[in-house]
Amino acid sequence: MTTSVSTTTSAYYDRSANDLANLRVQMERTQTQIASTHKLVSSSDDPLAASRLRNLARQDTLGKIDAGAANRATADLNLGDSAMTEIINTLQRVRQLANQAATGTVSDEQRASIGNELGELRGNLISLANSRDSAGHALFGGDAAGDAYSLDPVTGLVSYIGSGTAGTLALGDGQSVQRTLTGPEFLSFTSGGAPTDVFAALKTITDAISAGGSGAQSAANAALTTLDDAITAVSTGQTVVGTRLSWIDLATQRQTTMSEARAQDEATLGATDIPTAYTRLQELATVLQASQAAFTKISGLSLFTMMA
Repeated sequence: MTTSVSTTTSAYYDRSANDLANLRVQMERTQTQIASTHKLVSSSDDPLAASRLRNLARQDTLGKIDAGAANRATADLNLGDSAMTEIINTLQRVRQLANQAATGTVSDEQRASIGNELGELRGNLISLANSRDSAGHALFGGDAAGDAYSLDPVTGLVSYIGSGTAGTLALGDGQSVQRTLTGPEFLSFTSGGAPTDVFAALKTITDAISAGGSGAQSAANAALTTLDDAITAVSTGQTVVGTRLSWIDLATQRQTTMSEARAQDEATLGATDIPTAYTRLQELATVLQASQAAFTKISGLSLFTMMA
């Protein structure tokens, strides 16, 4: 009989100790959830939710990479748009000078002065064509690291030395965009049925006007149409750049919406409901306190002392 009572008493103590320990574990778990703001302390708490959270985290990482690419493309396209605006302004100034040289009242000395300014403007155009992107590479040179155009100091001819296409950047969801245009895509054009580019056309105009004589006026007048074609070509390229910027804006808005949806899913799956957790912690504290008090009172009864 004594052995049976002792075993029962021992089992009671063991069970009570386990219950109290379990309450403390639940309190510590709830405190951890509150401190970390994460509902899942370990993956074993809810394997399916943990797997979903890991997948959302991977999507967040990819989203950040896509956002970085979009920012790079936006920066380069904005640089391209700004450079194109300056190129158009320069060509419009060239046209104004050519129009002056086309008038019969201008002397050869004045045309020579106009030719000097045209030479300076051509140099400015070469510098603009060799603008740098956000990484310090050729903005209009495709994937080339150096200049997009090269000037032959002997002949004065300008040649494209960049790569064939501009780099493509991923925007997510299988979408991508070219970060800029190559020089030939907007600086080369056709005028009067003949292919040319801005630099060749401007050299021809400059040489003819600087030479003076009877042919200078007619050459200047004929150049007006060529310059109009050049301005149209650059304006068309600028429109393409604007379209790409709009596309990036749409892609960025979509990514933002998806990021907000993921954040909501993450909050639903893994974030701690702080008010509920505090209420649960208080309940556990109350139960633990009451259980400890009950255990102390019951274990102190004389019957238990006698039965031990």
